[in-house]
Amino acid sequence: MTTTMRITAAKRVPMDSMRKTALVAGIFYLITFISIPTLALYGPVKHHRDWILSSGSHTGVLVGGFLEVIVALAGIGTAVTLYPVVKRQNEGVALGFVTARVLEAAMIFTGVVSLLSLLTLRQDLGGAAGANTAALVTTAASHVTVFNWTFLLSQSLMPGINAVLLGSLMYRSRLVPRVIPVMGLVGGPLLIIAVFATLFGQHSSLAGLAGLPVIPVAAWEFSLGVWLVVKGFKPSPITADMTAARTPLAYHDAAV
Repeated sequence: MTTTMRITAAKRVPMDSMRKTALVAGIFYLITFISIPTLALYGPVKHHRDWILSSGSHTGVLVGGFLEVIVALAGIGTAVTLYPVVKRQNEGVALGFVTARVLEAAMIFTGVVSLLSLLTLRQDLGGAAGANTAALVTTAASHVTVFNWTFLLSQSLMPGINAVLLGSLMYRSRLVPRVIPVMGLVGGPLLIIAVFATLFGQHSSLAGLAGLPVIPVAAWEFSLGVWLVVKGFKPSPITADMTAARTPLAYHDAAV
């Protein structure tokens, strides 16, 4: 009977706070990948200039906008969750990572608003009798242009910057295997260069060779999310310090 009780108690050991932090951060990172379908959902809007004049379904735009809002909030969640841990490596860089994530989310929201505004125009004016067709098409093109530029900056440039900031913190702190942040440290600068090449007109979009840096950055974020969910943080001076800092409080609570 005593042996059974001991085994049961051992199986019910509560998850420590560091493991919870890693788990939550990993889940947030994996959630950011739910926006992948938006590339197809936004297709009719981005590739058909007369979409605003049509009367088909607009569900894809609504679903895409909803997914991107979730991604923006999840991105902030990754930074807020990891900040108390990575700031012990370098507080300035950690704060920069949080700021970059918030800026990324703000630009994602801007892009979503531009498409939702286009949707409203389509519902209110697209089928109206006597509507100025040329003006509507021009307005639609401007909204799509705003979305394309905010997408380039928010979901292409900012992930590169985030990869450099958080990748350097993870590499130096050894909170995860170094091969994971190396992918971000290699892909991040290349992605930033590709975005600036697009800005200065060297590429019409992040396609072909210009889009190759997206692969290591995406692999960095996905592998980081999976590792944090499955394994958590590796033992390091940072985790040891944080655990030690909480131990006196635990003893105090027990004594009380």
